[in-house]
Amino acid sequence: MDITASELASHIDQTLLKPTIGFAAASEWMDAQVGAGFASLCVSPFLVPLASQKLAGTDTLVCSVCSFPLGYSNTESKAEEAAHLVQLGCVEVDMVMNIAAFLEDQDTFVHDDIAAVVASVDHESNGTGIVKVILETGYLDDEGIDRASRLCAKAGAHYVKTSTGFGPRGASVRDVEIMRAAVGSDLGVKAAGGIRDLETALAMIEAGASRIGASAGLEIVGALAPRA
Repeated sequence: MDITASELASHIDQTLLKPTIGFAAASEWMDAQVGAGFASLCVSPFLVPLASQKLAGTDTLVCSVCSFPLGYSNTESKAEEAAHLVQLGCVEVDMVMNIAAFLEDQDTFVHDDIAAVVASVDHESNGTGIVKVILETGYLDDEGIDRASRLCAKAGAHYVKTSTGFGPRGASVRDVEIMRAAVGSDLGVKAAGGIRDLETALAMIEAGASRIGASAGLEIVGALAPRA
């Protein structure tokens, strides 16, 4: 695949969602990412204000997670959390779909759950915020991935995303192919979960991913740099 290191970096949401990482370690980590050209730094919710400070004046956006990693918070709680993240400086919110409701074919409930978060982010950001919906594809078959992707599009999401990284498995090329086919060119597709090397990242992009979620972004881009 013909892509430069800077182009690859612009596809990556460099991620820090470990439950054991506090302010000091996160601050050091953020300092190492600034200037790398990533699309966003995706951090734990309590780290959003710090990330907003660190990334001020750069092209890298602040991303965080909502109802993470299980997705079963009440809709009102999800919408409130997403709004608060935007108020703290978050531009992109990765929310987890209500997987249990989806598996019971409660599509109206799932649609309304997603739509409430989208509306909340849209209101707080004056239309500039982005909502990515995590399907947790490890719990779904091919038909479920297709149906969930279409449901997210109908609910107004801006991206569909494969995995939290805490579920039964990470992203696969097949997941991305199904998601891209389902949403066409109208939505972004984010592959996340288990993407740790250049070859996997490039395979996901070739399959249709417009974003890569990874904690190994520096290593992935670094592997390409000598070739660019």
